Amino acid sequence: MAAAARAVATRAPQAIINDPFAEPLVRAVGTDFFTRLASGDLELADDEPTALRRLTDGIAVRTWFFDDFLLRGGEGGIRQVVVLASGLDTRAYRLPLPPATTVFEIDQPDVVAFKTQALRSLGATPTVDHRPLGVDLRNNWPQALSDAGYDPSRPTAWIAEGLLGYLPPEAQDQLLDAVTANSAPGSRFATDGLPNFTTMTAQDIQAMTRTLTERWRPLGFDIDLSELVYLGDRHRIEPYLTARGWTVEAVSTAELLPTCGLAPLGHGEVPFGDVIYLNATRPETR
Repeated sequence: MAAAARAVATRAPQAIINDPFAEPLVRAVGTDFFTRLASGDLELADDEPTALRRLTDGIAVRTWFFDDFLLRGGEGGIRQVVVLASGLDTRAYRLPLPPATTVFEIDQPDVVAFKTQALRSLGATPTVDHRPLGVDLRNNWPQALSDAGYDPSRPTAWIAEGLLGYLPPEAQDQLLDAVTANSAPGSRFATDGLPNFTTMTAQDIQAMTRTLTERWRPLGFDIDLSELVYLGDRHRIEPYLTARGWTVEAVSTAELLPTCGLAPLGHGEVPFGDVIYLNATRPETR
């Protein structure tokens, strides 16, 4: 879904992102609904309150934020990147990162194998030292990183994009603890998530995702989005990281949309309205 939305956003008249690999990767997956969306064969209605176009705007902003995060990290001298649950992410192929950068990608073995082969068949070449690792995040992924040459003494840029909501609360804490334990001073960490449920309850979000599923079902969408996420109580990300020594900056979707030249999302359109983006830094030791 995210890759299909990136393909749509890339074709926008005033595109804020550019992912030339998104559409061919979606085609390689072969799911008809997403292929039609990625290729432009699926009509996107601007006037529907839950239109797919609003979803693509949300993904475009999300992609822009994490692209900018990595590019700024490179400008700041970071040459080691870890992308957690990388999925169909292609930043190691499309971003102008410094040539000396090493990008580690972690996802389940089948996902990593599929994407690596698909990009190879497209003739795509990484712009950096690219090290994809097929390991489930429920397993000892820090050890897999170490085995692949990860150096915990060097500053690292970490990305957990669109991930935390798919983890049970205790797994979220374990992931954040592992990132902290493997981050040298000067490291940076970017992620996104819902700050709390004060404006939208878990039940609101579940109902919304079910509504989206029903609206899109006639178009060929057959996934129940409400079954993919964990909506129970969990630690808020910002204070959790702050308590572990990170300096955290937060920006909301509402703030990013006008920054990117996109119309704001109305409350209740799609579950991006309350999403926040976090940019955390491990302070340098003195």
